[in-house]
Amino acid sequence: MLIGNVGADPDVRYYDADQAVAQVRLATTERGYTLQNGTKVPDHTDWHNLLFYRGLAKIVEKYVHKGDKLYVEGRIRYRSYDDQRGVRKFVTEILVENMEMLSQKPAVTPATNPTLETPVQQTQDTTEDDEDDDGILPF
Repeated sequence: MLIGNVGADPDVRYYDADQAVAQVRLATTERGYTLQNGTKVPDHTDWHNLLFYRGLAKIVEKYVHKGDKLYVEGRIRYRSYDDQRGVRKFVTEILVENMEMLSQKPAVTPATNPTLETPVQQTQDTTEDDEDDDGILPF
């Protein structure tokens, strides 16, 4: 389980019959503190490589952006590969199985987004059942 902020927009790739894989870098920060002897320990940030597959990858592609706060659950995978110079590289990834978006999206209003129409106010048709109308409001 990790809670952190997305470092860059997701890198999404499609393969076999519209299947998707999304890669995201997530930053988690441990707050700094002061020891009893007065020594200050600064904040410490770790970067994690997240992998999302199939339907979850498509959701990430649509809704996750740089700076968003995420809660993810998954399992750790270790792998290695040889780079172009033949040097062995080791990679730790989180295969995400569950995700919750914790960032609140700003409210979109017609003034900030001119493509949205002004909402139409719906009223209830009161042609029937007006017999009990004695001036008392129903709320």
